[in-house]
Amino acid sequence: MSQPQKRKLESGGGGELGEGTGEEDGGEQEAAPLRPRKTRRERDQLYYACYSDISVHEEMIADRIRTDAYRLGILRNWAALRGKTVLDVGAGTGILSIFCAQAGARSVYAVEASAIWQQAREVVRLNGLEDRVHVLPGPVETVELPEQVDVIVSEWMGYGLLHESMLSSVLYARTKWLKEGGLILPASAELFVAPISDQTLEMRLGFWSQMKQLYGVDMSCLESFATHCIMGHSEIVVQDLSGEEVLARPHRFAQLELARAGLERELEAGVGGRFRFSCYGSAPMHGFAIWFQVTFPGGDSEKPLVLSTSPFHPLTHWKQALLYLDEPVPVEQDTDISGEIMLLPSRDNHRLLRVQLRYKVGDQEEKTKDFAMED
Repeated sequence: MSQPQKRKLESGGGGELGEGTGEEDGGEQEAAPLRPRKTRRERDQLYYACYSDISVHEEMIADRIRTDAYRLGILRNWAALRGKTVLDVGAGTGILSIFCAQAGARSVYAVEASAIWQQAREVVRLNGLEDRVHVLPGPVETVELPEQVDVIVSEWMGYGLLHESMLSSVLYARTKWLKEGGLILPASAELFVAPISDQTLEMRLGFWSQMKQLYGVDMSCLESFATHCIMGHSEIVVQDLSGEEVLARPHRFAQLELARAGLERELEAGVGGRFRFSCYGSAPMHGFAIWFQVTFPGGDSEKPLVLSTSPFHPLTHWKQALLYLDEPVPVEQDTDISGEIMLLPSRDNHRLLRVQLRYKVGDQEEKTKDFAMED
């Protein structure tokens, strides 16, 4: 079954079989019953189930930029961890919890909601850390710890930073379990946006104009249709870019300090800001890219450590989140691009990312486009 069909059936949405009555062989067809919307708890269970598969954890741990950043970020804060208690929110296979134990933590509570907690417990046992790393199955919102903790560590970032909405669980844990003045690793996150010219997309759009030269058949009339099919959707596309495809100096539009009071309400209302760019040179502009970086405190003697998903830095499994316009827009050197961007949770599923974009390119009229991450 194709994914669009599957989503339509799961949501009980319309289509020929879901809209009232119809006639078939002269008889009246009964209306197909609408399936009820999934509850928040049901959606959470589906989310946790995705992390029961080893492939997800393989992809994350194989990302050396990500895993080395967490290892160094934890070890550089050894003075804050030595002899202290740690809560690992969404511990997965337990590797971050073990890093904390290696940094000298007295007790680490590895909380994991998916069934992978059983494998995490095996990993802890294999490394001889059962007396210091305690794997606790269940969501952090329901698990009870035996004590308050000095440090919270979590790899909570999703595509475009906020997809999957795991940060809310970290903030819940902060409020309930972190001692006053406690440490959160990483401590902050920043979001960036920039206009882009996607070279891979440009080749796809130009493909049909090459057919006459290759095969003697003029198919250039399909280029506008290809543009509509490839760019005319509202899906957030996860893809890696190079720095050469960025058309202007990136703009930081949001900064999240995880210790900041009221951050939960900010996330619900939407995280965003205004932007303005001046283009470097001439190119077809295909849309905008968003990416993020998180920062670990440097400890007593080290500089802060930054984990970046920028196209100007080595590639991570997060890549970048692309927001395509409906069609390419030509820009030149010093073309002015301005607007506003807002990241929010989806109305239908709080774990899915939604982006509202308002933009103006040069002398063109201002436009808006809403985007969503596919389920």
